[in-house]
Amino acid sequence: MGLRKYKPTSAGRRHGMVSDFAEITDKKKKPERSLLGKVKKTGGRNFQGKITVRHIGGGHKRKYRVIDFKRNDRDGQIATVTHIEYDPNRTCRIALIQFEDGEKRYILAPEGLSAGMQVSSGAGCEPKVGNCMPLSAIPTGTQIHNIEMQPGRGGQLVRSAGVSATIDAREAGWAQITLPSGEVRRLPATCRATIGGVGNGEHMKVVIGKAGRNRWKGIRPSVRGSAMNPISHPMGGGEGRRNGGRHPVSPTGKLSKGGKTRNPRKPSRRAIVRRRKSVRYGQLKV
Repeated sequence: MGLRKYKPTSAGRRHGMVSDFAEITDKKKKPERSLLGKVKKTGGRNFQGKITVRHIGGGHKRKYRVIDFKRNDRDGQIATVTHIEYDPNRTCRIALIQFEDGEKRYILAPEGLSAGMQVSSGAGCEPKVGNCMPLSAIPTGTQIHNIEMQPGRGGQLVRSAGVSATIDAREAGWAQITLPSGEVRRLPATCRATIGGVGNGEHMKVVIGKAGRNRWKGIRPSVRGSAMNPISHPMGGGEGRRNGGRHPVSPTGKLSKGGKTRNPRKPSRRAIVRRRKSVRYGQLKV
């Protein structure tokens, strides 16, 4: 993919960028109707109607594309990639594949996958881009994405644009992988992953350009805590402008820089071999 700059016809367009969508097969093609679902807007509210996630609301209407993250029920069967499509619900592109019996499915489009190529799944297939295999059958050093954490549950790790993990080693029914964050984690070798890195790698280089474009995406404005009243935020209040007075915190008092948010009793904690590096007050700590 590439990026396209707007002409500076206004202040908002002067630095704005947009993807050129060069990898999309047919820009006028509508998504597969049988694979569409609804997306209900929450406005950041839970079932009680209380806002639990701030800065969410509005945005353009979207249709959900049903993605096959499992790819475990058509082992050994070859599917042909018919189209590479845009998905408004995720940062990467998606690929529409069609099996020999006519069934169609959406999968995440890895880098290098194009229309006309063939993909398959299962332990006996070739480890090439787009194929889904158990970690026990993937050669070490291979780039992978859409990785399962539990066998049969479907891919949960490494699904964003431009990222990939690497399989390092295997031992006694376990596979050790290095995630994009630098974290080293061990997973059951029967878990599946897809070969290759996720496409649309230049997504993070896109410059939004103006506030309204974020509103189209459903992202509402954020207000600095120091600009609020003391009752609204721990860092609010004071006579005139203050430069904090304490380490930056969230509205609930959690440290914003280096504060631990992971549950120490989370079961998957035992699977972490080496924690990722985190930035705390300008220093790297493991």
